Amino acid sequence: MIVHQLVALLACGALTAALPSPRDQVPPDPEHVDKVFADPALVDNCPGYAASNVQKSDSGLTADLKLAGSACNVFSDDLADLKLLVEYQTNERLHVKIYDAKEQVYQVQEKVLPRPGGTAAANEADLEFSLVEKPFSFSVKRKSNGEILFDTTGTNLVFETQYVRLRTRLPQNPNIYGLGEHSDPFRLPTQNYRRVLLNTESPSIPTNANLYGTHPVYFDHRGSKGTHGVFLLNSDPMVINLNISSAGDQYLEYNTIGGVIDLYFMAGSQPSQVSKQYADIVGYSAMFPYWTFGFHQCKYGYWDVNMVAEVVGNYSTANIPLEVMWTDIDHMHLREDFTVDPDRFPMKKMQELVQTLHSRDQKYVLILDPGIHAVTGNKPYDAGKEAGVFFKNADGTDYLGVQWPGVVAWPDWLNPATQDWWTDQFLNYYDPEEGIDIDGIWVDMNEASNFCEMENCPPDPIGNPPIPTTVPRPNTGRPIPGFPPSFQPTSSKARSIKARSLEARKANSVNVREDDASGDQWKGLPDRDYYYPKFNIGSHRGRISQFTINLNNTNIDGTRQYDTHNFYGHTMATTTQKSMLVRRPAKRPFVLTRSTFAGSGSKVTHWFGDNASTWEHYRASIRQMLAFVSMHQMPLVGSDVCGFNQNADQYMCARWALLGAFQPFYRNHAELSTIPQEFYQWPITIQAAQKAIDTRYKLMDYIYTALYYQTKNGVPMINPLFFLYPNDENTFGIQHQWFYGDALLISPVTTDYSDSVTYYLPNDIFYDYWTHAYIQGEGKNVTVSNVKYTDIPVHIRGGTIIPQRVNSANTTTLLRKEEFVFLIAPGEDGKAKGKLYLDDGESIEQPNASEITLNWDNGKFSTTGKFEYGGASGESVTVSKVVVMGQGSAAGMGTYNAAMHEIEVQGPWKLTGTWGFSL
Repeated sequence: MIVHQLVALLACGALTAALPSPRDQVPPDPEHVDKVFADPALVDNCPGYAASNVQKSDSGLTADLKLAGSACNVFSDDLADLKLLVEYQTNERLHVKIYDAKEQVYQVQEKVLPRPGGTAAANEADLEFSLVEKPFSFSVKRKSNGEILFDTTGTNLVFETQYVRLRTRLPQNPNIYGLGEHSDPFRLPTQNYRRVLLNTESPSIPTNANLYGTHPVYFDHRGSKGTHGVFLLNSDPMVINLNISSAGDQYLEYNTIGGVIDLYFMAGSQPSQVSKQYADIVGYSAMFPYWTFGFHQCKYGYWDVNMVAEVVGNYSTANIPLEVMWTDIDHMHLREDFTVDPDRFPMKKMQELVQTLHSRDQKYVLILDPGIHAVTGNKPYDAGKEAGVFFKNADGTDYLGVQWPGVVAWPDWLNPATQDWWTDQFLNYYDPEEGIDIDGIWVDMNEASNFCEMENCPPDPIGNPPIPTTVPRPNTGRPIPGFPPSFQPTSSKARSIKARSLEARKANSVNVREDDASGDQWKGLPDRDYYYPKFNIGSHRGRISQFTINLNNTNIDGTRQYDTHNFYGHTMATTTQKSMLVRRPAKRPFVLTRSTFAGSGSKVTHWFGDNASTWEHYRASIRQMLAFVSMHQMPLVGSDVCGFNQNADQYMCARWALLGAFQPFYRNHAELSTIPQEFYQWPITIQAAQKAIDTRYKLMDYIYTALYYQTKNGVPMINPLFFLYPNDENTFGIQHQWFYGDALLISPVTTDYSDSVTYYLPNDIFYDYWTHAYIQGEGKNVTVSNVKYTDIPVHIRGGTIIPQRVNSANTTTLLRKEEFVFLIAPGEDGKAKGKLYLDDGESIEQPNASEITLNWDNGKFSTTGKFEYGGASGESVTVSKVVVMGQGSAAGMGTYNAAMHEIEVQGPWKLTGTWGFSL
């Protein structure tokens, strides 16, 4: 949740003197802050390193690296002795690591991101590593065409205690993608572009700024010369520069304030192959429940449990399907995790709410924040304190911050005891009988966000949190269809909640453990400046310790938050995922997280944070989706549809309802102070949502199948155009069109308040999804006018087969009772292929799943594969008809539709064995 209301926090003043000081602080040296940006020659003249003792093997090499001259010590002390490790791990993956000889410099823990390993013969690998001993540099080449993919020649390596620089040359005008999380162009700018990676709360997702996640992987697409990827396994704050040198050379440059150089090169050579190879490193996506593809509704500011029920009822009345209802921190007692407000969200009525939703085949999701209200008597806090899960000050007291409940303690998610404590809270509070039987969980504020701006301010509970005041609740008084009598209108008044005003929030103290981890392998160097490192990465929130847990806090294993901050949210989310597994061991967990790190997608899902109700953020949601799904291996992602901050506009919201229906995660969510923006609020959004959700639900098995194959082989379920047309240069910069799966080209209207759209159709056969009309793409832009606010252009790519349901439904449970229709879109060669994956939609173990391949070959249709899913009670595994588009006349079996130029072949056929037909 956003903290945009934050205005000013009290200066520490005399109050600070009474508290233990974390360390002697001095203001930053103005002679050093930002110096690297003003004068790159400061590091350009550093001596670099010389390689010696080079030991080669069949699968790699090792070498010693020695500082090649006098230390320059620009931002910290140069390390004199380094090690080089080169490993050919597979034929497509090369691992290159440069680290300190004493192995003290921090390296990401194996339990956070397990290493892939593997051994391959260098002479058989697709990539080739070359070493220049003095001055040390290296290059990586693609053997098949001699293309140099990475080359550090001409710029010396700098490896200091709090600054590391490595630069590689790039081709002129390169096509670089990834390096999330950001709201910048999908294909990254290549001049004067700085990509800061420091996870932080980011109100209204600013451009050219660090946001909530760290994914230091980039894809370099070179058209017919291939695509490759480079992943830097480093969690320290950093800035990656894309620029042109004074000599005219294009380059990419890593600048970190800690950690080692731990690079993984992925050979590709097709874009989707790089996606798979990245999944091999960070993990394949989890398979999420079928129902998560339904439509979700949330808003911060739902007054009480009756209002939540009323929203559900209003969607039913408007005939707009709603699969999942969410509740923000409104439901909590004074914003405390694992509580309910006894007046507005009493436990008994919360249980009734969930029971009613479940009886309607709907789901319920609640929110948690990492900060635990640090007061004796708060059961989760007392239990956590006893278990020793919270960060500690030097004197053994809890390190405290400020979040929604007021003064909070912060769990150390690396502490093994934290998992047991967190799981206990889940088992108690979300118990199906005694608690709230949630279906999923949402973890927020987990960068972690701290309402205290400064690093050295005492927490003050006054005004934290704001106390609810007694006012009439703003319900309409209408009956709520489908809910028990206790939810119907009464004359009673209930409590409300004030805005999340931070006006009264005071400052937070910074008392941290000063024990250092020196002498322990990979724990981090001692005696570093955790507040004011002389190289300033340029976070948009200020210094690296501002608005978060102080980075000199020590984790249980001796590492520091300085090095591990960027995966704090990742570890909270994965801990939560494990707790959900314990709670419901047989079912796939659904955990949505705001903060992410490389590999988060193997366990959890993500939304793009606190965006705004603007056309630009409508467009940005496409760019963010393309990067996360296709390059960061986080497939179930999406934005707050219609925007979180600012008042939504009905016309933009109608467009967004349609756009969001073709993105993986589909949730309408808004901030407390905004006007209501549920789809039923305006006639135009009702129409748009009805069409959007109707279409999304019909296509649900198609996209669920695409998710399954991303979990299995890493092929993205959302494709940028250049992934499918890698040699078409016109596709390389397209960022507002995408393939939903591999068959459906989505081309939304993206100009503010416009009814026209210009989109690109590659040189290929396409069919209009809505009319099935045949279209020959010519590799040109196409402009279409009079696109209503209830319409969105969608095309089927020739050569594909789309399985979809004959009808939509109000819930995914009812949807699964509908029969199938297969849409065949023959390609230029008269052939088409598709896939269909069927399972029960929620079980972790699927012994009876079906994986069906659909084939069309010039008049002959066939199904092959594994046919083991027979459908649960009432479910349909029947195909009622097959539609073959682009046909000239009827032949053999089938009915010819002259107006549509297609043949319909009537079933039924069961998806429990092979079958087919010939026209």
